[in-house]
Amino acid sequence: MTIRQRSARERRAFVDTSAYLALLDGDDSYHRDAVAIVTSLADYRYRQYTTNVLLIEAHALLLSSLGMVPAAQFLRDMAESHTAVVRVRAADETRAQQIIFQYTDKDFSFADAISFAVMERLDIGLVFTFDQHFAQYGFTVLTPSTLP
Repeated sequence: MTIRQRSARERRAFVDTSAYLALLDGDDSYHRDAVAIVTSLADYRYRQYTTNVLLIEAHALLLSSLGMVPAAQFLRDMAESHTAVVRVRAADETRAQQIIFQYTDKDFSFADAISFAVMERLDIGLVFTFDQHFAQYGFTVLTPSTLP
């Protein structure tokens, strides 16, 4: 199935930290794939979602890997973007803990599990990520081969 085949109601995608890192770091091994995916999401008018927790995580990782200027620019760009930043609720944190305790054979981070909980709450099944944990949990991961 390609992105083009999805209905307007289904045109929602969750964006993970790994996608932001790949987009912003030209040396990242997934950079070209990330650019292709984000371009397609924009072309087909997908509504993009992330969480405040992932903004914190991405900023910290960008700060340590690329420095203060790119990390600050990321925050500015996100503030001006059309990406919906979902505030994590206490119930999302509780659900994330349940996920971690249930999947003892997986090394899901708390940030990943919070993302899963938010995606479940918002009924979003499509994710822009380079983190295999989302597929392991059962979400559909965008790849260049799923693009039109």
